[in-house]
Amino acid sequence: MAKIKVAVLGATGAVGQRFVQLLDNHPWFEVTALTGSDRTVGQVYGEACRWVLDKPMPDYARSMKVVPTEPGLAAAIVFSALPSDQAKAIEPAFAQAGHGVCSNASAYRMDDDVPLLIPEVNPDHTALIKVQQQKRGWSGFIATNPNCTSTGFTIAFRPLLDRFGIKKAFVVSLQALSGAGYPGVPSVDVVDNVIPYIGGEEPKVETEPCKMLGKLNATHVIDAPITISAHTNRVAVIDGHTVCVSLEFDQPIGPQAAAQALLDYEWAAIVRSLPSAPEHVIEVRSEADRPQPRRDRDTGHGMTTVVGRLREDPLFHVKFVVLSHNTIRGAAGGSLLNAELLVAQGIVK
Repeated sequence: MAKIKVAVLGATGAVGQRFVQLLDNHPWFEVTALTGSDRTVGQVYGEACRWVLDKPMPDYARSMKVVPTEPGLAAAIVFSALPSDQAKAIEPAFAQAGHGVCSNASAYRMDDDVPLLIPEVNPDHTALIKVQQQKRGWSGFIATNPNCTSTGFTIAFRPLLDRFGIKKAFVVSLQALSGAGYPGVPSVDVVDNVIPYIGGEEPKVETEPCKMLGKLNATHVIDAPITISAHTNRVAVIDGHTVCVSLEFDQPIGPQAAAQALLDYEWAAIVRSLPSAPEHVIEVRSEADRPQPRRDRDTGHGMTTVVGRLREDPLFHVKFVVLSHNTIRGAAGGSLLNAELLVAQGIVK
């Protein structure tokens, strides 16, 4: 098929760079525009962008001119790597102008008519796009991916909820520095330290999974009735969010049953065929000391959620550790997979 034209909004930032990287030689999408701040507009991307990723800047992007973040770009889909305060005003303008906005920002995640998507978890929630367009009078739309910390453990919760039901979850995050963008947290604050506060993070972690794991009705999602208590912490790791989870189920189960449910999980066939989909959405490790960010974050090209240390919990039923690559699975890669799903479902053509 002819490639679909796409753009990256906020392309010079850390998440924008990850979009630029992941879209290199994409089989379905062709990047036609990269937008940036007033400071960078008019410059070529190779000069405007301070590239912070380990792999080199893709050749296709190096000579592209940075353009203003304004509707009317030659792009059916725009990937938004904008800060939430900017996304609040800019993303609806693009949707109203007919663009499909696949957003990494938090501005509209919890709106009733906006799908909050993980394709392996809730691909049916894309039906909210029609509701959104009818309600707001848009020819385009906004679809979002979740907070980077919510992503990994929500994927792990899906098969456990489906098989056993989940009542309560206690989650403690150890979040990588890249989740704060670039330059992120000052080194004098994070070296030899753990920062036990990330502004606005805990409410997202406690609410977003319930929407994603909820059931779709005609006009909105009925949240899954799970009570989540979260502690979020910033640690001196570059990439990869680790989350320690304790779960209470509707029925007493042991770690072996939980592990088997994770191993048996079969997500929608339409998602398995997407270009960015990992071969295994969940990998279960049996070693006593895994998963670890440095060793496991790139599993499945950064798109696989790695679960380990499944064991009995003396307060609830089962506890385990989840690792997810925060800037790939939890940010640009997740949004890219959402866009692929929308194409496969015929919502974007």
